[in-house]
Amino acid sequence: MSSTTALELARVSSGYGEAMVVREVDLSIRPGEIFCLLGKNGMGKSTLLKTIMGFLPIKDGSVKTFGEDITGQPPHRIARKALAYTPQEQALFQDLTVEDNLRLALRDDRVMQAGVARIGQFFPFIPQRLKQRAGTLSGGEQKMLLVARALMCKPRLMLVDEITEGLQPSVIEKLAAVLRAERDATNVSILLIEQHVRFALAVADRYAVLKLGEVVDQGSVHDARAEASITEHLSV
Repeated sequence: MSSTTALELARVSSGYGEAMVVREVDLSIRPGEIFCLLGKNGMGKSTLLKTIMGFLPIKDGSVKTFGEDITGQPPHRIARKALAYTPQEQALFQDLTVEDNLRLALRDDRVMQAGVARIGQFFPFIPQRLKQRAGTLSGGEQKMLLVARALMCKPRLMLVDEITEGLQPSVIEKLAAVLRAERDATNVSILLIEQHVRFALAVADRYAVLKLGEVVDQGSVHDARAEASITEHLSV
């Protein structure tokens, strides 16, 4: 396995108890690449991310990041390898301030001020509202705070689960611009889990479609047939 691969999944299978949800998934993501995994609800997308992060035990196969085998490692050890995970379910501490939520992403509090200044370029409201409780932010602002928290630790690899769900088009465009800008600035690799086809095509370099736990299609978003192929798979 080349050490220049940001994420390599080899025949990964996982699930809950005896129920197999993800079946023999092969995926490879390059450094600096934005890769989108699309699929309808219940197809195993979130299960795959939880398996990569060690929240679910892997049944078979292997997971490697930047040449290191992380198969079976616990989530806290995986997170220390400059991996940032933004889950689909509510992941903010609602009663904590914006500042405290951001601080949770850092191992060294000395970089807090510089980190806030950096993400403030993407999300200007955050430095202005550090003392506000996260639970009082709007839905779109909470999604932005989730992304900001992931960016605070300057990850080499980001796993982002359905970040556009329930958001207005203007917020979706903003998030797309932020992810592209961060990739261009830091060469971070990003795995997006999505159902929003237009967002995926706008921000990603390559894509794959997951159906019933298996990859049924993948390719470049620049392929003339990409949108039609993805839409066809998601409509069935």
